[in-house]
Amino acid sequence: MRVFSGALATETNTFAPMPTGLASFGDRGYFPAGQHPDHMLYFSGPLWAARLRGAEHGWDLVEGLVAGAQPSGTTTRHAYETLRDELLRDLRQALPVDMVLLGLHGAMVADGYDDCEGDILTRVRQIVGPDVVIGAELDPHNHLSATMLEQANLLICYKEYPHTDVKERALELVDLCAAMVEKRIRPTFAVVDCEMIVLVHTSRDPARAFVDRIQSLEGHDGVLSISVTHGFPWGDVADMGTKVFVYTDNNPAKAAALARELADELIAMREQLAPAYPDPDSALDEALAFNGGPVVISDGADNPGGGAASDSTFLLRRMLERGISNAVLGPLWDPVAVRIAFDAGVGAQLPLRIGGKISPLSGQPLDLLCTVKSLAPSLIQTGLSNTPTPMGDCALVHAQGIEILLCSLRNQAMGTDLFTGAGCELAQRKIIVVKSSQHFYASFSKIATKVIYADAPGSVARDLNTLPFRKVRRPKWPLKS
Repeated sequence: MRVFSGALATETNTFAPMPTGLASFGDRGYFPAGQHPDHMLYFSGPLWAARLRGAEHGWDLVEGLVAGAQPSGTTTRHAYETLRDELLRDLRQALPVDMVLLGLHGAMVADGYDDCEGDILTRVRQIVGPDVVIGAELDPHNHLSATMLEQANLLICYKEYPHTDVKERALELVDLCAAMVEKRIRPTFAVVDCEMIVLVHTSRDPARAFVDRIQSLEGHDGVLSISVTHGFPWGDVADMGTKVFVYTDNNPAKAAALARELADELIAMREQLAPAYPDPDSALDEALAFNGGPVVISDGADNPGGGAASDSTFLLRRMLERGISNAVLGPLWDPVAVRIAFDAGVGAQLPLRIGGKISPLSGQPLDLLCTVKSLAPSLIQTGLSNTPTPMGDCALVHAQGIEILLCSLRNQAMGTDLFTGAGCELAQRKIIVVKSSQHFYASFSKIATKVIYADAPGSVARDLNTLPFRKVRRPKWPLKS
């Protein structure tokens, strides 16, 4: 069997202030054909799974472009078309193939392209023809479109949030696509639009039980795969929103009935899916009143994984004003402050202007007298599904009882080694503030005695009705009509 695999992935916050250009892909990961490293990347699950299965079965695997960018604002037309065309060129050079496996995100929006994944899959289909099997792995925070479903034979989303199952879902994708090539199955699909926007935190019930139930159905009675598209709420496109889609083995009626049943279950629990989101002062009050620590506070509104700048100062300012100590915060993206700290050296005490640089949703910069506690060149944290996540040069600075981890590459907090790798021990801290919405949970929940999700200002706003949506189809709970 001859197989082609590649990846082109990013998540686009159409309300975020910074565009996603070619340099953004260079920062996160750009690997031309045949240059993928010897470990899985977060956005290259299908290629890695194809390597594993190909080695077992003697496949002829051709590896194309693999590129991913940190979520940010709208992707430039030049960046998208350049990378898309490189991926398609790699595919043409690999022909003929029996199977195409792609690592996509599902919520990439570029200038002139509201459905980048639909565009990619359409062009891939045009190149390979109607008989070649096309499969793609998606992040559940995608904008599932009719075009995507029609042009691919199989789409599979990660089920876990935080996304700890990238490899597992990629292996499922590869195995099912191979079964299609060998004529052992004939997938038929159905999709139901839930007409809502929810984020399904699988770290707690009722979402945990719901996802467990979905997985118990797969592989039985002709059910091949079930995916829940949460949607990405900060992307203003027509297809944004929560959907359920089901693949069965040549049984469209069963797929339709099961998709409807599961969608109705999800709609019924929508009010219970979101955790409480106290305002910054209430979150700090709750953390201070809790007997023990560390208490982890999520500053999700400034999550770079959702396209935010990760340089907001709202929570940090209140912590300083309230005299809170024995606390750490990070990662705060400030390449200029990092450069100054590196020039000053470990042990130096100097004034630093920190954060608040990108937009009004970053808050005002803080002028602090800081001590440089440690410097970590080219720090790498453990990211989702144990994939390496580069943070660039990082500096740990101390000001008024709070340690702040400054980074030069914009990425969210995912592994506790983000801090410990820079010499910041966490076990005895009272408060740890992370710039992350949920992906921190897999690692930080192992040391946290309590987790609080704060509702601070930021580009990844919790109240969706504050955002100027123009394109999204309505009704779409909880958006006002």
